[in-house]
Amino acid sequence: MKLHDLKPAPGATHRRRRVGRGISAGQGKTAGRGTKGQRARTGRGVKLYFEGGQLPLVRRLPHNRGFKNLWRVEYEVVNLGTLAAKFEAGAQVTPDALVAHGLVRDGKPVKVLGNGELGKALTVQAHAFSDSAKAKIVAAGGTVEEIGK
Repeated sequence: MKLHDLKPAPGATHRRRRVGRGISAGQGKTAGRGTKGQRARTGRGVKLYFEGGQLPLVRRLPHNRGFKNLWRVEYEVVNLGTLAAKFEAGAQVTPDALVAHGLVRDGKPVKVLGNGELGKALTVQAHAFSDSAKAKIVAAGGTVEEIGK
């Protein structure tokens, strides 16, 4: 194959439409612009959002104020009461185990909160802990392991 053999794939190119070239060409007289009016004239000087003088849609809608923090970390949260109900004493609680039990969705970091009571020793691994959750886990005889983000 040489450079002069190269050509576009079949159907990739189209013939240019020649408008205003007579009735037999199919695009004669008004050349596909309809009849009269601002859009039939040359120049087509209408802004994209112009709506004929009516208040444009972009001005009718409310502003989205504030900003979105690109660095915010969205955690999947689990309470200690839920862990106490779902796991046996001495169990290893990891993000994968929480996904397997259907407590969190996969792919997001996990944070353990201190809501509820924990009456058994658990080894809990998560990306973040609240202070009360750490205190309650250690008080119940368990261990807290923070996974790196």
